[in-house]
Amino acid sequence: MGKKRIIKKAGQESSSKTASGLKVPKKKLEHGVLNIEATYNNTKVSLADNTGNILVWSSSGSLGFSGSKKGTPFAAGKVGDMVADKAIAMGVKDVEVVIKGVGSGREGAMRAFAAKGINILSIKDHTPVPFNGPKPPKPRRV
Repeated sequence: MGKKRIIKKAGQESSSKTASGLKVPKKKLEHGVLNIEATYNNTKVSLADNTGNILVWSSSGSLGFSGSKKGTPFAAGKVGDMVADKAIAMGVKDVEVVIKGVGSGREGAMRAFAAKGINILSIKDHTPVPFNGPKPPKPRRV
């Protein structure tokens, strides 16, 4: 009833995985665009090529963080680490960073990505800002 043991033969190796347990990507890329969307509740990080095709993505929710822990800088750092590992496997040397949102994971994801040794060329903030905002409530009638 205990755990089942899987015995591998001497010649078998899993060729689709690297040492860190990540799949080896098929596409090679040297320059990319890193999109970071940091909301109050979650942090999503995606790596795209110059034409905008997303190649690698991850979020703090997909890494197993739940509830209010998803919006923390620590969770964002873990997401940045995961995407950076996949990017290094693809051969990415430098990225341009585009940040959206006002969450606390904005800087954590970017710092974790830069700590892996990938050169950051530029940082752009594309946080949507309302021009006029919502209509104020009507005065109360008593």
